[in-house]
Amino acid sequence: MLKNILRLALKFLYDQIFLMENYLNNWTINDGVTFFKKIGIKNGQIVLDFGCGKGNNTLPIARILGEKGLIYSLDKDKPSLEELTKRAKIEKLNNIKTIHSKYKIKIPLANNYLDATILYDVIHPYYFSDAERKELLSEVHRILKKEGFISVYPHHMELEYVKNEIEKTNFKFENEYSATIIHDDKPIKDKVFNFCKTKR
Repeated sequence: MLKNILRLALKFLYDQIFLMENYLNNWTINDGVTFFKKIGIKNGQIVLDFGCGKGNNTLPIARILGEKGLIYSLDKDKPSLEELTKRAKIEKLNNIKTIHSKYKIKIPLANNYLDATILYDVIHPYYFSDAERKELLSEVHRILKKEGFISVYPHHMELEYVKNEIEKTNFKFENEYSATIIHDDKPIKDKVFNFCKTKR
């Protein structure tokens, strides 16, 4: 009987892993592409995926941007960036530039350069203090074009608090989007929020 229980438990585990891998593959090829088009990512843009991890959001964005576009994928974790590079090579996506960040806040990109910045599950207190978050948002404001926008997934934070913090750094709330997105390699139904750049 114990053998049967173990066999069933292993089968369940394998099935879950298979489903998760299938969902991730579908996200990078289909669902993620649809989602990021919906929030305003377009062919030919220049985008930053800040805190990109192994690229679950970078890959579908890169598909939208096409050969004329470019996505910078920034993270402090080198193994995650190496995994992203492998995935991009397999999927033959050549418009991704990884940035191994040695700094917590400084972003090595020019002023008024980007069309959009993705900030998904990265601005919460686990990573940044209030003062550091304000500094990061100011840095993001610096590198965005005047018509640029940020898309924020404020997991672990209250929406009103996040909105107030972001709008204090010269961004204006624009839209919210409900969707099934990826968080920690798993699908989750949640909301993301877009803010457009305003003048200082």
